[in-house]
Order: sequence, then C-alpha cells, then structure tokens
Amino acid sequence: MLAEAVLLLLVFVVFTRLHAATGHDLSAAGIHARTLQTIERALGLDIELALNGWLAGQPVLITVAVLVYRSYYLAIVGVLVWVYVRHAEVYLVVRRTLVAMLVLILPVYWAMPMSPPRFSLPGVVDIVAEHDLVDRPASSGYTAMPSNHVALSAWCAYAVWLALRPAHPRLALLAWLFPLLMTAVVFTTGNHYVLDVVGSAALLGASIGVATLWGRLNPLAPHR
Repeated sequence: MLAEAVLLLLVFVVFTRLHAATGHDLSAAGIHARTLQTIERALGLDIELALNGWLAGQPVLITVAVLVYRSYYLAIVGVLVWVYVRHAEVYLVVRRTLVAMLVLILPVYWAMPMSPPRFSLPGVVDIVAEHDLVDRPASSGYTAMPSNHVALSAWCAYAVWLALRPAHPRLALLAWLFPLLMTAVVFTTGNHYVLDVVGSAALLGASIGVATLWGRLNPLAPHR
C-alpha cells in the first residue's frame, strides 16, 4: 500500500503543478467565457446568475456550500483508501480511471482557458472567496471548462458505484448524489457554467473508456 500511496501522491503533485501553470491567457479566457455565455443564452441554460443570487441570501447554506466545495479532495482520498482496502477487485479500474481523468483534463485547460462566472459574469458574487473557512491566497481560476470539482466528484461516485453494484445495486446508486450536490455548489457559488458540467460528464466517460482500453492493452496486470 505504501508504494501505491507514493505513486498516487506523485501523480497528484505533478497534476497540481501542471494545473497551476495553465489558464494564464486572460484575454483568451475572457473570450471563451463570453462565447460560452452566448451559447448558454441561446440554449436557455444561463441560470448561473439567478442561482448565485439565491445562495447569496442563504447564510446557512453558504457555509454548507463552502464546506462541500473545499472537501472534495478529502472525498477522493477517502474513496481511494476505501476501495483499496474493502474492494480490491475494482481498485485497478478505479485508479486507472482517475489517472486518465487527470491526464485528459490538462490539455483542455491548456488549449481553452476559460474565465468562470465569478470573474466574467456581471453580478455574480464569488461566494467561496468571501466566505471561505480558511484564509487562502486568491487563485486565478481561469480553467473553468470542464469543472474539475464536478469531474472528480463524479469519479468518486463511479468508484463507489462500481464497488457496491454487485452486492448492493440500489445503495450504489446513492453515490451519484455527491456529484449532483457538487454541481449545485459550483453553480450557486459562481464557479462554473452549465456547459462546464456537461464537459465534466464527457470527461468521465472518456476516462472510463481510456481505463478500459488500458486494461485490455495490459493483460498481464492482476485483475481486481
């Protein structure tokens, strides 16, 4: 387990360093954001301002939203440990899917920086920045598409669903409430657009496909 922990820690360190290096073209980020806003208005999906305004008037729910927004890394670690210890038969698939997701998301961030609603949509309040539980330095946040929070929350749900499905199929479905909650949080806090979440769903699907292909190309790996 120590070797596995070191491997995953290395993956996350590399990912966070590369992620921090993306999204610095502010002009392109603004252009992409305005284009996305235009598309959403045409499709009737421009709900971010209304949802953000509603949450801004709910002080109790603001605290809950900030907690959920900040705790998703703990959820990822918890799910990884739980699957490794209790459901080793699916761990390899789960880990491959996570690594694939982290690899696939970076080229999108490099190619299409995008300013989130809190920076580019007039009237949106940056709720997490204003009500954060700890004093954190401001981040650029010009990597809104797809939503990393929603994508990794969906990965958590997929991992739990995959582990519980054989013995507890109905209970396994409850895992998908987590990405739904995270979706509500990123909308209402002004961090993402509707189409960002659509991108996150596509990212999860692509990551599962890559992990499946990875397994087929590596038949000597132990089956779990």
